[in-house]
Amino acid sequence: MILSVGTCASVFAQVDGRIDSHIITVVVPQVALLDLESSSTKDFTATFVAPTEAGNKLDAPQDNITTWLNYSSIQTSTTPKRVDVKAAPVITGLDIHLVAAIASAGTVGAKGTPNAGITLSTADQPLITAIGSAYTLNGANNGHQLTYSFDTVLDNANYGALRSGSTAVTVTYTLVDN
Repeated sequence: MILSVGTCASVFAQVDGRIDSHIITVVVPQVALLDLESSSTKDFTATFVAPTEAGNKLDAPQDNITTWLNYSSIQTSTTPKRVDVKAAPVITGLDIHLVAAIASAGTVGAKGTPNAGITLSTADQPLITAIGSAYTLNGANNGHQLTYSFDTVLDNANYGALRSGSTAVTVTYTLVDN
């Protein structure tokens, strides 16, 4: 006796349709980077010139325009960023004035808006506001040119507080959320 066992297998094949999809997860990192650039060195010396005639005041150093502020920024929300600046120590009788120029032509995105200028102090002060997702390009001649000046100090009421000597003043820039 022969027993025949038959097997019946059904194979279900998926039929391609007219539409299909998949998911692509796009990850954009938050970015908050800044640096100072110069064609030579970002550190500099501001030397006042002693008068050669009795009764005359010190001559202020020339404005320093050799430093550029570069940044890269990607926002996490609609909150813009800003650049704060402070200096330590401050020198009694001496004001250091700082101005940031508008961003150079190579800046891409929601570039920041410089304020009218500040006198450096030990407290953070906003120098550039309303920075969105943007980048300035890297290096000297890109971003915001910084101008340090000392000329107004020689005519102010604090002249009597000046003392001779050399002091290293550290100027600190910080990119923060507004």
